[in-house]
Amino acid sequence: MGSIEKVSDLLAKKAELAFGGGKEKQEKQKQNGSMTARERINALLDEDSFVEIGAFVSARNEDTAADGVVTGYGTIDSRLVYVYSQDVTVLGGAMGEMYADKVCKVIDMASKMGAPVIGMLDSNGVRLGEGTMAQNAMGKILNAVASISGVVPNISIVFGNCAGGSAIAAAMSDFVIINEKNGKMFVNGPDVVEATEGKVPAVDAAGSVNESGNAHFVGEDDASCIGLAKLLLSYLPSNNLSDAFEYETADDLNRPCEILDNIDAIEDARVVVAEIADDKAYFEIQAEYANEASVGFIRVNGSSVGAVAVSGAPLTGRAVQKIARFVRFCDCYNIPVLTVTDVDGFKVSAAEENWGLSRKCAELIYAFSEATVAKVNLIVKKAYGTAAVLLNSKQAGADLVLAYPSAEMAPLAPGAGVAMLYGDKFKAGASREELENEYVETEASIYNAAKLGSVDDIIVPSESRARVAAALEMLKSKRASAVSRKHDNMPL
Repeated sequence: MGSIEKVSDLLAKKAELAFGGGKEKQEKQKQNGSMTARERINALLDEDSFVEIGAFVSARNEDTAADGVVTGYGTIDSRLVYVYSQDVTVLGGAMGEMYADKVCKVIDMASKMGAPVIGMLDSNGVRLGEGTMAQNAMGKILNAVASISGVVPNISIVFGNCAGGSAIAAAMSDFVIINEKNGKMFVNGPDVVEATEGKVPAVDAAGSVNESGNAHFVGEDDASCIGLAKLLLSYLPSNNLSDAFEYETADDLNRPCEILDNIDAIEDARVVVAEIADDKAYFEIQAEYANEASVGFIRVNGSSVGAVAVSGAPLTGRAVQKIARFVRFCDCYNIPVLTVTDVDGFKVSAAEENWGLSRKCAELIYAFSEATVAKVNLIVKKAYGTAAVLLNSKQAGADLVLAYPSAEMAPLAPGAGVAMLYGDKFKAGASREELENEYVETEASIYNAAKLGSVDDIIVPSESRARVAAALEMLKSKRASAVSRKHDNMPL
């Protein structure tokens, strides 16, 4: 065979590989409303930018097209990223020895090049027929995923089943996006759980987003999941040594936020976040999970900022864990954190205490205390008790604490504070409402906190965008160092 014939043979082999486990299986996959493994990659990356690595890799004892996972690199908005896409048409997308080597290779390359990793998951688990080799394969992938945590962003998109070790790998990534129709995340199969316990676990998209918090975003189909990944990536740097990309904005940094002057009429702290953001755009994360707290990304003067907003509802353990995880992510990737605070305590519940509320709260204070990125806290209403201390307070390491004139700060909320301090007045006939108002105007006055340095400045609410933007600009050159140690022992 001459060189020309060999080139033709190569092209034919590549064309055959594009059909994965076969044209019929791909057609069946598409009838379910799904894209194929390669179609997902092409939809994610810039046109014609994908370069495949390991296309001809196959299992040792049988021909398996690309061994069930398509791997390589390309660009998104001209930015280098590495991808792997499980092919459910090849042995159900099940993971094996060579498959794992391919995934580990692109993860290793991403770490060396300082580029994000996006995993596209659609698999029925591991290849049981490979025995211990399959077990080893999963171990290699989990170790590789752990090795890039805090080095390069890692995004997982769950298009179909994400079972066993794959579900654990996805949960180890920074963000998980799940397909509303077909996505499922589970360690133990739903049928196994039902047979064992008589209950059906909520492993679908709704359960993964609302109940377990395993997923951060849900898309209605493959295309919308991919769109969410692109949008998310636009807020993130490529690695831990670079800054997030800056975008031009026509939004005036001194734009007045007039609606905020009547803060008493605003019940949702996310409104404050949006008013501060460029073009009032707030990209919320895990919006349906533990929604007494809100986290997400905004841009201020074109730069990415992590936002945490609490709107007065008592915090649960899930909420503080959600905040802690997000703050730690921002700190990994040099993204400043803005906290909009309205908090007066934790949910009073036996279940919360039994589940380990104190341990979850310890995670939150650890996250803020160890974070070295710029941290700005804006107290808009209440800042009562231990909850306020944990939530980016001056004592927890906030660089700048701003407050509205109507804000309140004290060790106890008015109800408890009146009982402790005004017992005599209450016994003498003063009404509880009257005493609580007195407590708010005196003991809980934000001016008292400012006198003691717990608040750096009391600002006009309509100037919030200008003041936060100025604070973040001032803090851009912040440098901080920590005591030398191998690592902390954060409660998990």
